[in-house]
Amino acid sequence: METPKAPDAARGEMIFIGKSVVIKGELSCGEDLYVEGQVEGTIDPKGNRLTIGPNGRVKANVTASVVVVQGKLEGNIQASDRVDLRQSAIVMGDIATHRISIDEGAYFKGSLNIQKKATTKQVLGGTAHSSK
Repeated sequence: METPKAPDAARGEMIFIGKSVVIKGELSCGEDLYVEGQVEGTIDPKGNRLTIGPNGRVKANVTASVVVVQGKLEGNIQASDRVDLRQSAIVMGDIATHRISIDEGAYFKGSLNIQKKATTKQVLGGTAHSSK
């Protein structure tokens, strides 16, 4: 049987946590992560994508590049790229990200901090020098 709608699975390796799995503690990995089960604690897929599927129930603070929520998340989200709250999402916690999309019907309670991406000048730590 095929994994139910695990997005971008063809793009690279993905870890799938099934409906019957319960994890308590710190969860970190170097691949994209798809959660259909229950997780309590912290989740850090090391700058990769985290998807909480429609059956996923997460009570955790999350740090990832992209966070997609279709299930329930209680905790704060720190996403270096974007957050997508799908129609069935229930999110209670603060979100800090560069971009966000919230589908009609999604539930969100918390604060939202849209962060500005660093410009090349800011990354280099000062003024840009031109060579003529």
